[in-house]
Amino acid sequence: MTEKIGNVWVFIEQEGGKIADVSLELVCKGRELADKLGVKTEAVLLGNGVASCCDTLFEYGCDTVFLAEDPRLEPFTVLPFAKVIMDLVREHKPNILLFGATMKGRELAPRIASEKMAGLTADCTDLQIDDFEDLRNHKSYKNKLMQIRPAFGGNIIATIVNTWDDPQIVTVREGVMKIGTPVPGRKGEVVHVDVALTEKETIVKVMERIRQDKTVNLKGAQIIVSGGYGVGSKENFKLIHELAKTLGGEVGASRAAVDAGWISHDHQVGQTGVTVRPKLYIACGISGSVQHCAGMSESKKIIAVNTDPNAPIFSVAHYGIVGDLNQVIPMMIKAYKAKA
Repeated sequence: MTEKIGNVWVFIEQEGGKIADVSLELVCKGRELADKLGVKTEAVLLGNGVASCCDTLFEYGCDTVFLAEDPRLEPFTVLPFAKVIMDLVREHKPNILLFGATMKGRELAPRIASEKMAGLTADCTDLQIDDFEDLRNHKSYKNKLMQIRPAFGGNIIATIVNTWDDPQIVTVREGVMKIGTPVPGRKGEVVHVDVALTEKETIVKVMERIRQDKTVNLKGAQIIVSGGYGVGSKENFKLIHELAKTLGGEVGASRAAVDAGWISHDHQVGQTGVTVRPKLYIACGISGSVQHCAGMSESKKIIAVNTDPNAPIFSVAHYGIVGDLNQVIPMMIKAYKAKA
């Protein structure tokens, strides 16, 4: 008799009743995985006064939402959330549990994995269902989650299989999964969860919260102009800002430029930054490391400007300009303004 496979679960992040994009990305990916396994896609939604999120989750593909509402679940602290999720995992035994690789996800996922004695793969960039043959132990596994992520500094892509106790737990980087099209009016089941917390889980109190909104929205930008270490200095980065402003786009950067202190981390594109898919991506003074290309290679059109004709960035660019960006960018601005 074949053992029944558990469902695919997605932890839903929300702030003030607004669902995080990464959670909707994971719901859409979870739906794909669940269809392959022939099981349900289920969401775990914690907070207070967040029931209005359920309709959105159903429209994006959830069959069930486990809804836990309690004043002690706002604002987020890890101990109450971990307790509620762990109680649900023990009761319902999901097969796969997906978290965003965010501050909340990175706090929660290891606690759940440790208490459940389950495996955890962090910062995945792709997930697939496939069979696995363990040649060392002479065992075969059907329909396991292939947990795909960069390794060794991004120099290789590793596929990891968890043969520990279910659930198979992963955190997934923001932006790497595509948000599908919602189905208006799609319905599902809401399961109201009794929140059983003790003084042990509520010992941490949030006295004050200071929030600072991001000044840049790279994920939603249609045009991005990015600068790398080849820009040369913080002063020269003004050219990147000027070109982006002229084109009506956002400013991006490579990790090297961020590490040099020329621009803030919010602008970083790549494996340790944001994954983007704009209509136009202009890479200026960026060599094109594997880590950076992982975050922008799906852009519809890529233009690269670099003094090195052998720079790796040219292998992913649709158009390449070999030249000094200090000369090329003013020419691009002038040409664009002449046509505008």
